[in-house]
Amino acid sequence: MSSLPDFEAWAIFAKVAERQSFGRAAAELGFSKATVSKAVTRLEQRIGAPLFHRTTRRLSLTEAGRGAVVNAERILNAGVSAELDAVAQSATPRGLVRFAAPMSFGIDHVAPILPAFFEAYPDVSIDLHLSDAMVDLIDGGFDLALRIAALADSTLKARRLCQVQRRLVGAKSYLDRHGRPSHPSELERHVCLGYAYLPTRSRWHFLHSSGEEAVVTPKGPLKANNADALTATVLAGLGLAIQPDFIIWQDLAAGRLEVVMEDWSLPPIALNVVTPPGDLRPPRVTALIEFLVKHLSIAPWADA
Repeated sequence: MSSLPDFEAWAIFAKVAERQSFGRAAAELGFSKATVSKAVTRLEQRIGAPLFHRTTRRLSLTEAGRGAVVNAERILNAGVSAELDAVAQSATPRGLVRFAAPMSFGIDHVAPILPAFFEAYPDVSIDLHLSDAMVDLIDGGFDLALRIAALADSTLKARRLCQVQRRLVGAKSYLDRHGRPSHPSELERHVCLGYAYLPTRSRWHFLHSSGEEAVVTPKGPLKANNADALTATVLAGLGLAIQPDFIIWQDLAAGRLEVVMEDWSLPPIALNVVTPPGDLRPPRVTALIEFLVKHLSIAPWADA
């Protein structure tokens, strides 16, 4: 005998007893009459006794069948209830979402919109992990992450939210003292502050509008693994830094910072939401993704 009861056969037996017909039970369950009959026969062989008196005109329970039908009905009802609960759970966003985002972006642009998300989805909770390091979604058990990068080919699912511009910036006080470089080669004479998580952090790559390319090795007193950590030093007029627009857009608008070498651009990057491979995801994850798309695809820094 199998170590597990034949739950499907017991549920089929309960339906046959309810309908008092193999044919009517088969039609309701969507099985063939032969499948229903074989399921009942399996049970009879397991228990060593018949469950039905079968005649050409009538089907009735035996004594063993009458003793078993109540528990069989419980099995059938429990299965129906479990499936209905599971469908309801999957239809309504609820439960925990593990979500990773870059530190500065997460603090300045994700955290402020979360209250609106919780108001819309009160049954969803979020475990928010903030770090500029690129986390491993699968090993880390994350449901989704925001990544600001030019994404490499990957098995992860990615959805682009908006473009992110990176600009070389400096304070007016620094530029007035040291001059305003017009070509990347001039940066060798300037103080350059570094961000540790650039794809090539020891080199800066520039592309001119004419198609000319240039690569420089920045030198300066500060390198940090968070772009916000560079801001105070740049604003103090102590160096130049490459910063994303979502960090510097207000300083640019207020005139606290200036863009240097506007004819030269840096490799394009974008804000992306990434998820583990696979087409199925819980409604709570889908709800958060669509919320992020709605609120971050058009951001205040995008037109700055």
